[in-house]
Amino acid sequence: MAEAKIDLNSDLGESFGRYKLGYDEDVMTYISSANIACGFHAGDPVVMDYTVNLAKENGVGIGAHPGYPDLQGFGRRSLALSGDEAEKMVIYQIGAIQAIAKSLGAEVRHVKAHGAFGNDTQQLTEKGQEHLAIALGNAVKKVDPSLKLIGFMGSRAVEIWRDMGLEAAEEIFADRAYNPDGTLVSRRLPGSVIHEPEKVIERVLQMVMEKRIVCHDGSEIKNINADTICVHSDTVTSLELVKVIRAGLEEKGIKIERF
Repeated sequence: MAEAKIDLNSDLGESFGRYKLGYDEDVMTYISSANIACGFHAGDPVVMDYTVNLAKENGVGIGAHPGYPDLQGFGRRSLALSGDEAEKMVIYQIGAIQAIAKSLGAEVRHVKAHGAFGNDTQQLTEKGQEHLAIALGNAVKKVDPSLKLIGFMGSRAVEIWRDMGLEAAEEIFADRAYNPDGTLVSRRLPGSVIHEPEKVIERVLQMVMEKRIVCHDGSEIKNINADTICVHSDTVTSLELVKVIRAGLEEKGIKIERF
């Protein structure tokens, strides 16, 4: 019988200049993959260098975390970009983190879109919205097709990337509430972010072991697939959450390992 294992990822390197955000040094010791901001929604060259080196020292998989060019809005506001604009935006950001990784003797392994860009890329309700998912896939194919993409569990974007010949890992969110269609509840709504460790680990074990998600309205999504779990590092209780999740999974015999 194959050993049960899953990846645990977090969005890191989101400080900027003198402004410190998150608990990167502590969170990094519990995760297996880090999605590092590339300077558009957060981060700067010095922060990127520091975070990539931190991941390298901890044996954590390094990923590019491209977002919309919106520092003031932390990349959580949608921008109306064409497919070509989105593709070039992603190429630019992947290139930045790859250069820093190379200078440190490290390697970028994956790409995960941030914030509103991630939502716009993957919460596809109409065929006409697929241009951003395609743009993200095209950017990866042109820069380095060996890079793995992280996408929402069961999303149309994951299908698109796999049809393009790219590898895609399906992601579940430990600390976010779900809609019945598999999309995330808007951060503008109460209860969209879950802070309580006991609730988070209960949800994670349901998703990983029982392969089901209990949505915010009480309905369920069943027979899900999960390759990686995300814990947001800017949540107030993020360090406590990542500790509880890792301990809870390992207690059930599930190994935390890079996808």
